[in-house]
Amino acid sequence: MNKIKALFCLVIPIALAFLFNTKLGSTPPLLKFLNPFMGFWQNAENNHFMFNHKAKIKGAIDEIEIVFDDRMIPHIFARNDHDLYLAQGYVTAMHRLWQMDFQTRFAAGRISEVVGDKAIEVDRYQRRMGMVYGAENSLKGMMANPKSKEMILAYTDGINAYIKTLSHANYPLEYKILDFRPENWTPVKCALLLKQMSAVLAMGSDEFYMTNILRKFGPDITKDLFPDYPFREDPIIPVGTKWDFSPLPTPKTPESFTKAITGEVRTREKIEGIGSNNWALSGSKTASGFPILANDPHLDLTLPSIWYQIQLHAPGVNSYGVSLPGAPGIIIGFNQKIAWGVTNVAADVLDFYQIKFKDTTHNEYWYNNKWNATTKRLETIKVRGGKDEIDTVFYTHHGPVVYFQKPKYGRANNVPVGDALRWIAHDSSNELMTFYYLNRGKDYTDYRKALTYYTAPAQNFVFASVDNDIAITPNGKFPLKWKDQGKFILDGTDPAYDWQGWIPAAQNPTVKNPPRGFVSSANQSSTDTTYPYYINWEFAPYERGKRINERLGAMSKATMDSIRLMQTDNYSIMAQNLVPALVPLLDNEKLNATQKESLNYINKWNKRYDADQIAASVFEIWTKRLSFNIWNDEFEVEGIPMRYPSRDRTVEMILKEPNASWYDNIKTTQKETLSDLVNEAFKYSCDSLELRFGPINKDWNWSNVKQTNVPHLAKIPGFGSQVLQIGGGKSTINALSETNGPSWRMVIELGKTPKGHGVYPGGQSGNPGSKYYDNMIDTWASGKLYDLFYMQTPDDRSGTIISRLKISK
Repeated sequence: MNKIKALFCLVIPIALAFLFNTKLGSTPPLLKFLNPFMGFWQNAENNHFMFNHKAKIKGAIDEIEIVFDDRMIPHIFARNDHDLYLAQGYVTAMHRLWQMDFQTRFAAGRISEVVGDKAIEVDRYQRRMGMVYGAENSLKGMMANPKSKEMILAYTDGINAYIKTLSHANYPLEYKILDFRPENWTPVKCALLLKQMSAVLAMGSDEFYMTNILRKFGPDITKDLFPDYPFREDPIIPVGTKWDFSPLPTPKTPESFTKAITGEVRTREKIEGIGSNNWALSGSKTASGFPILANDPHLDLTLPSIWYQIQLHAPGVNSYGVSLPGAPGIIIGFNQKIAWGVTNVAADVLDFYQIKFKDTTHNEYWYNNKWNATTKRLETIKVRGGKDEIDTVFYTHHGPVVYFQKPKYGRANNVPVGDALRWIAHDSSNELMTFYYLNRGKDYTDYRKALTYYTAPAQNFVFASVDNDIAITPNGKFPLKWKDQGKFILDGTDPAYDWQGWIPAAQNPTVKNPPRGFVSSANQSSTDTTYPYYINWEFAPYERGKRINERLGAMSKATMDSIRLMQTDNYSIMAQNLVPALVPLLDNEKLNATQKESLNYINKWNKRYDADQIAASVFEIWTKRLSFNIWNDEFEVEGIPMRYPSRDRTVEMILKEPNASWYDNIKTTQKETLSDLVNEAFKYSCDSLELRFGPINKDWNWSNVKQTNVPHLAKIPGFGSQVLQIGGGKSTINALSETNGPSWRMVIELGKTPKGHGVYPGGQSGNPGSKYYDNMIDTWASGKLYDLFYMQTPDDRSGTIISRLKISK
């Protein structure tokens, strides 16, 4: 009995020690996590930032001084380019190491290494879309240029120098929760980070849906419901702009494609988005006489922020703005002479090709009248707590064949089975040089030179200079295509369907100093129909761009405050267009008391999506339900993924086609009218709000319905923000939804001394235990901006300095 007791006393502590030191499901190893010397306690506010300190980094060429202001923004003063990017890597890792690690693991399809087999489909999707393949090709382009090679290697060395200073005690908190450790940074991770931005902004693809629509409805209906240019538009390049170049001949449209879209043959059987605003006003429209530039890229809101504020100062460069944690340089910002910003173009640079394989081995495919060999790429997915999975991905000359069997994974819904992916992000590129030259730019000539290096994701680059030049360029490496090439799945057997070269960079649509005195973009159509090349057939709806151009057109003697207020403009052009058409269709006699009260709010509404607007809540749900009522019965077919016609086409039909056949619900015996659908949708909106919040009260306010918040990047509970009581909507300039919106608001006043203003919804630190983790959210939510401390020397006294770091070799 004594031996049994002794064994019991030995086994139980060992078992408990094992359990408490082992990660079980989503629960971290408790003994390590709660350990007062190494656990989460060590991630409380880190006071070592609060005084002068020194560090040594092997490989530093000269002394580097980093000054931290009162928002913990680093201002780096280096004596050469190498040390500048070495220090940028070091301080970015100091504040954002886990974020950088997690984002690049996600991009590379390596999340299963951390969380186990529940992420296998996520990882498989990333690998099969060619993310690592593209990053490897992009890295080749970066390493071929001496300047970008120096940037990326120095930045990598800086990150690794910081990682070497870490012990388990001061690992970022997420490492302790998820129970894994940092690994050394490699240059390909910088490329992966840039590929992930391409995926976020340019991986969307509708050709699978559009091919299904063409097959189901035929070419006439498809052309009617999905036109190549919107009915209402205010394009980025002003209408009537002259093209001062002789265009290349566009490739001839294949006869087989023409027959397919005109109904002579049937296609083969097949098994709002990201937005942003930017603009620049000429000095003729500002109080100072110098240009003002503004940018607010709309992305998923996360803690830590997708952006990291920084100033980079070295011989030949003094640039301030935001960087992407994991990539050197400043992406959006300003210097002494110029300012620049970006929005997404939504160019058609991703196509699927239908492949004809010789047999089920997939070793050969038919192309150009002969059988061609595929290549294989073996992707090893390491799985925590399980066996490695080897995934074989077949490549044609187009790119990877993404799936032969469709997984149950939402992001794969728009991927056709058995088709090869041609994507610009798979090509060799060197976007770093664009930002290298923009950071050092002095004038319009430098801006144009910088853009020639840029490939993807295509961006609308807005520009302003102290010389009183303003410009905007929808810019990227655009394939030279025939019209609508890529609107539908393409024939992978015929060379005529391949990309046939590139639009010359100098012929990308551009406007400089237009007579109207401003340039702007909000992801709408790049040009009017006179531009001789095909970029895409569909862009973001026009409403934001229309409102921006109306407001800028009416401005004179504009100031920073004029622009700051404009960035938070909540007026809805969509409501302006639709409310007068929809309200007369309501049958007041059949509305109950709550519905009549809701209608009263609509009738008195100022068309603004302000936080306290009840009408905005009613209208938003009403119009979404109306779109569902119009299209769902025809466009939701099991086993045939399709999409609805655009908002522009829907509004056009509501306003001008009162008897369109699409109003009838084919799943009912009676014949519905537009009035029937409008009434049902309005009652649905009111009833759903009443069911959720009770009789009309302040809980119906738009901010409460929208529920804007800033979640943690990995959705770890408790690490995100509270719900923010703010307005905005996806069709307004202040394009805010639940967790997507202005990820960085910036206004730059150029002049003898530039003045920068900006904020993002988060903080500099990625540590939830730091007061700098989310300290800017309230300022962002209130629509205010911080003055950006643009330092000239390390001893500049015009701002508040809280810490200094000196790095030596």
